[in-house]
Amino acid sequence: MTVTTPDALLAPHDVQHAGADESAAQIRKPRDNKDPRNANRGGGNGKPRRDKRDVHGWVVLDKPIGMTSTQAVAVLKRLFSAKRAGHAGTLDPLASGGLPIAMGEATKTVPFVMDGRKRYRFTVAWGEERDTDDTEGRAVATSPDRPTAEAIRALLPRFTGVIEQVPPQYSAVKIQGERAYDLARDGEVVPLVPRPVEIHELTLVEHGDDGRSVFEAECGKGTYVRALARDMGRLLGCYGHICALRRTVVGPFDESDMIPLEELQALCDRAASGEGSLADALLPVETALDDIPALAVTRADAARLHRGQAVLLRGRDAPHCSGTVYVTVAGRLLALAEVGNGELIPKRVFNLTGLTASSAVRKESI
Repeated sequence: MTVTTPDALLAPHDVQHAGADESAAQIRKPRDNKDPRNANRGGGNGKPRRDKRDVHGWVVLDKPIGMTSTQAVAVLKRLFSAKRAGHAGTLDPLASGGLPIAMGEATKTVPFVMDGRKRYRFTVAWGEERDTDDTEGRAVATSPDRPTAEAIRALLPRFTGVIEQVPPQYSAVKIQGERAYDLARDGEVVPLVPRPVEIHELTLVEHGDDGRSVFEAECGKGTYVRALARDMGRLLGCYGHICALRRTVVGPFDESDMIPLEELQALCDRAASGEGSLADALLPVETALDDIPALAVTRADAARLHRGQAVLLRGRDAPHCSGTVYVTVAGRLLALAEVGNGELIPKRVFNLTGLTASSAVRKESI
């Protein structure tokens, strides 16, 4: 059996290549930054150049339909004038919902979010399979049949637990160094190898008379929701493809953490006029470490960890745990470290100088 998920609707990245017939004016060498004519100019568009700054924390964007994940990161970097930013798991342009974006030192915690649980609400249109497994593709198989709610519910256990899933032809999976979606765009049909993915939960929440069904799924890393629709449609004998997808949970972040782009832009405008702060949109870096124990240390031990040196753990206050912990000093995040053999060994040290979340929710120290 094969299946796919939401990390999702993983669509091809939009890449624009310069044409060979560009005019000399379009491709002329830009002025040197030292040229006085560039003073107070930004990128040649006449707008003032904004200095980049250190921004640390998470913004959970409620990504609108039509925007790529890469575009979303670029927009937030500009709004915050941030030096560094990256997202924690691609969300397809046709999908909406939670796209966690890490700023600054939060980028060091991205793997903890990407490895976390993900929940999706998605709609399957029955009667047609498409080559992209979503509404953007062309139909490759059709059927006049439509499944009953009973038939769908009877099928769901086959898509729950650890299953073998074949990624969509239009996916970011690499085949001999090339992305599957690039090969598919060139008309190549390549065999994709099934791989194990885990579906923790798959529920039919709505079944209409319009030939569409609404599902909710909780799944692990690497699952494609588009493949779920494709494979369910094949087994039901009626075909199907995704026509709507929304990500509602990513790791520790849920819909209550999401901020629409319009609200972020409005907050940015208020901050520029001195009526607010963009820090209000940030969640603390350690929010991504929700499932990891916190360990408080003294300032002396903190100084050693900051220099990359291990700290001996001894006495009655030594933690009774092993493995990864996040370390705090005076309530402030300091490092990710490993506890073992009576030592605390720093792995990633954080430097949170700059703009950070205006308030932090911290776990009790162990």
